Amino acid sequence: MKPLIIIAGPTATGKSAAAIELAHMYNGEIVSADSMQVYKYMDIGTAKPNAADLAKVKHHMIDIVLPDYDFNAAIFHNKAKEAVREIHSRGKIPILAGGTGFYINALLYNNEFEAYEDKKSGYRNELYKKSKEALFETLMETDPQYAQTTHMHNIKRVVRALEYYYETGEKFSAYNKRNKENRACEYNFKFFILTREREKLYTVINKRVDKMIEEGLIDEVKYLLERGYTKTMTSMQGLGYKEICAYLNSEITCQEAINMVKQGTRRFAKRQITWFKNQSDGIWLDVDNFNCPKALAGEIAVKAAE
Repeated sequence: MKPLIIIAGPTATGKSAAAIELAHMYNGEIVSADSMQVYKYMDIGTAKPNAADLAKVKHHMIDIVLPDYDFNAAIFHNKAKEAVREIHSRGKIPILAGGTGFYINALLYNNEFEAYEDKKSGYRNELYKKSKEALFETLMETDPQYAQTTHMHNIKRVVRALEYYYETGEKFSAYNKRNKENRACEYNFKFFILTREREKLYTVINKRVDKMIEEGLIDEVKYLLERGYTKTMTSMQGLGYKEICAYLNSEITCQEAINMVKQGTRRFAKRQITWFKNQSDGIWLDVDNFNCPKALAGEIAVKAAE
């Protein structure tokens, strides 16, 4: 089987920096596993690698679609798989790096979207008539484990899980677990999950949001709106974008928007941690045990070789 190294974990744990250092050590290329970095023009709010980092190491799955494109896990699976194949063909090591665990497992196991992405049951239309709050409340009641790993605003995932439950009587979280256990992966992969103590993580998140504002997140959102990308688009529902849209529409103050981005990102990080604990098997590494990304990458390299 072809080699694959995965660097995952919650936001603000230094995945990109570690991946770049590891790519230098392994003569590798990076495949982004971030559901927002696929969109063009959305740079600051998605914490994309900057031009200097992109010049250091070849990256894939970044800036591949416009913000009005309906991107999903099935599309990611196909495009990321092709990127990994190209990297292998050049004799290099692919390094899958990002925090969207749903996408990572899509590449590894083809799971979640495969059985119910295209199938339309008799429940779907009725489910979409309900409010997102009502849908998520139902998911919390029927499948709390899966609800912990998704967000109320991700209506497509919520509906898919409820649809599967009503069709089969089985929780979607149980389906995912069984599907993963029964499906062989075509890659010889090593899975690393970066983490840090919760309060430290929240402090880094708050500082990163402040830095995004300083770097021009508000102007970035203005630019997107001026180009005709509306707040109802999936891409514009991403953290940082929907809150700034609300501020620009005079629905909330600037400070309220910033506070909401911080709070939303902290909650998102918590859900990411829960997802990786429940849906993946990997080696957990506390990033605060290393004094720099290069040292962390060195540890990953040692453990990947074991």
